[in-house]
Amino acid sequence: MSQKNWLGIDPGLAIIGWAILQETDAPLPLIIDYGIIKTEKTLSTPQRLLEIEQDLEELVQEFKPDGIAIEMPFFSRTIKAAGGVLQALGVINLVCYRNTKIEPIFLHQASWKCHLGDGRADKKEVAQMVGNLFDLDSLPIDDSVDAIAIAYAGLCGLTNNI
Repeated sequence: MSQKNWLGIDPGLAIIGWAILQETDAPLPLIIDYGIIKTEKTLSTPQRLLEIEQDLEELVQEFKPDGIAIEMPFFSRTIKAAGGVLQALGVINLVCYRNTKIEPIFLHQASWKCHLGDGRADKKEVAQMVGNLFDLDSLPIDDSVDAIAIAYAGLCGLTNNI
């Protein structure tokens, strides 16, 4: 079996979680790396989008993913940050396609969380579930852990593509 790398992304304008998982012959994939891309709130939106583009391009070039899964954000009408997040999502989609020719799959938050066992899990519960699944002692409670779960769902074939 060829070992494929999957990139999982939890999009945002201020913080983007990312993770790279690699298929293995074992029942579970290997977590290669994970982290966050953070932009400063003092920068203008175009400056932040440029930073996201540059940082994500470096990640994609370094890890050369074979598959990409991205959470599709859901917004109520009262969330003011939606515009910035959606602009960031457009840049993420562009960078991924331009550099890999892969069309990312977009997953609802509830679907990738259900894949772990609880569609309504909060960040702490997601970190606990990911930690238990991959036998990890400690994980940060941040968007990078969500990205691990998103990559895992994509690698496992979840395809509720939007």
